[in-house]
Amino acid sequence: MLDAIAPPRLGRRFRWLLASSWTTNLADGMLVASGPLLVASQTRDPFLVASAAFLQRLPWLLFGLFAGVVADRVDRRRIVITANVLRATVLTVVTLTVMGDAINTGVVLGVVFVLGVAETLADVSTDTVLPMIVDHADLGIGNSRLMFGYITTNQLIGPPIGAALFAIGIASPFATQAILFAVGALLVSRVGRLPPAAAPSEHHVMRQILDGVRWLWGHPPVRTLAITIVSFNVTFGAAWSVLVLWSSERLGLGDVGFGLLTTTSAVGGVLGAWAYPRVERRVSLADIMRAGLVIETLTHLTLAVTTTAWVAFVALGLFGVHTAFWATTSTSVRQRAVPTDFQGRVSSVYMISVQLGMLVGTLIGGIIADRGDITDPFWFAFVGSAIILVAIWRSLGQIAHD
Repeated sequence: MLDAIAPPRLGRRFRWLLASSWTTNLADGMLVASGPLLVASQTRDPFLVASAAFLQRLPWLLFGLFAGVVADRVDRRRIVITANVLRATVLTVVTLTVMGDAINTGVVLGVVFVLGVAETLADVSTDTVLPMIVDHADLGIGNSRLMFGYITTNQLIGPPIGAALFAIGIASPFATQAILFAVGALLVSRVGRLPPAAAPSEHHVMRQILDGVRWLWGHPPVRTLAITIVSFNVTFGAAWSVLVLWSSERLGLGDVGFGLLTTTSAVGGVLGAWAYPRVERRVSLADIMRAGLVIETLTHLTLAVTTTAWVAFVALGLFGVHTAFWATTSTSVRQRAVPTDFQGRVSSVYMISVQLGMLVGTLIGGIIADRGDITDPFWFAFVGSAIILVAIWRSLGQIAHD
């Protein structure tokens, strides 16, 4: 079973990285549910509740590019270890304050922000470790196994466990998460020392950030890939911003039905991540990308016109398969194309772009739905995706080849 999950040719270092990733993603998934529950237990003020969600994402905007510079200049494994130890320490403090009945809204908001900083450092650095420990030819299967663990633990298993532990005792999920992050730090330490991706630079941090942005913009395939990802996240964000209302008004689904709808997409992602290596051996990367973006575009159209629940479930299941295929392919292509000493900075630009694309799309979707019909954001997503797809269709071959 271990050989099927992580083939021996990928090496023991990959297995330690994979085990660490799955462990910390389980903790993150538990936090998806237990974090908002903790905030809601301290305040019912909508502004403060929204502030917690904002503070969790704010570090990406403040420190994302800086995290990329650090990843390019320091042992990336040590950054991941430090970030996980920081998260374990913070969650231990949360556990103790809850047990001592000293928790309050201010403490919760501060904890959310610090965890966001640690997550930013960990995610940027983890994304750049894989190309340093496996051959470029094996990046596809390596990324697919990381993606499989992310979807399974972070989206499917983690949230219900976090909610269940919170119901048992408020401190329970945070104590468990602290242990998991500590174990994750121990596991990734077994990867062994990694040399800095680049020699220390005398240039100012801003100069190093600009060097990374210039490299990305001056490399046509990587630039096109970045534009594609941002554009499709805008259209995706617009549609998904009203998904919960759409499922109720168009399909007549309740809370449980909506939960099953999103779970169907996650299950599709699990199946896609597991099947990816076999498909990659038989289908060109360009065709995988094209087929996936066609599926995404048609998903928006399907949800815009259907009023039948089972059609929506099938569409979102296929969409889940596509998301796993797209994420694995685009990440592998980028890791092969970008030089080691620029991967941290380029990766951070990509991740921030994804966040901004989703944010802009969410705002657009809300405005469109408020001024029109609940299906209008899906029509916007369909038309926008179709136009973008036509524009980049030929260049996808160049991206994949590079």
